[in-house]
Amino acid sequence: MNLSKIFQAYGLTEKQAKVYLACLELGSAPVQKIAEKAVAPRSTVYEVLEHLVHLGFISTFNKKKIKYFSAEDPQQIIRLAESKVNTLKDALPEMNAIVGKSRKRPTVRFYQGKEQMKMVLEEMLAEADELLSFAAPEDLFRELGDWYLDFVKRRIKQKVSVRLIATDSPRARERQKIGIGELRTVRIVPNIFPYHSNKWLWQNKIAMFSFAGDLVCVVTESKELADMERAMFEHLWNRC
Repeated sequence: MNLSKIFQAYGLTEKQAKVYLACLELGSAPVQKIAEKAVAPRSTVYEVLEHLVHLGFISTFNKKKIKYFSAEDPQQIIRLAESKVNTLKDALPEMNAIVGKSRKRPTVRFYQGKEQMKMVLEEMLAEADELLSFAAPEDLFRELGDWYLDFVKRRIKQKVSVRLIATDSPRARERQKIGIGELRTVRIVPNIFPYHSNKWLWQNKIAMFSFAGDLVCVVTESKELADMERAMFEHLWNRC
């Protein structure tokens, strides 16, 4: 296990991680000895030590007029990290309120490729109670195949229902036939205007998948736009 990399992942610089580990190994030592252990200039190590003191990784004391530096116990570092996380958790309601204000404006995210399409489908599964969809099932199964079948199984297990308006095709007829057992209601529209895309609607989000050429997905989050899409879906649903 590379401890230096772990501390860098926590947020320390490479030099800070190196100096802290040198102190941890030495116990308590003056700056000169720590610099020798870390194989770094004394002036640089002193500056790094002062910063680590500020971060809570190092403590100091004087012995015979010489300043010693001592690494804090790793358990104390963990408690310090947990305390910071808990502070952020306590502030989460206030941060969410700020985010909520900014979300009055529509946000748009762009994804490309099968793997990123799967990420959006996982997002739906994590958030939705019901999914509304305009779809060309043939394209969806051609591109995502067995993975999508597994997604359907997990959707059923989580009791997320689907209402689907699909263009007429053998796959659409199949989805309609087995729909009840898979928490899916399907209404089929004539394939007068063929397209190679899917649209999903849940909560305040709209995801549009394009299967023609490059595989792309655009996710829009907006209550107003989602309400409009939902109204169009319900209007068409009642006419099918």
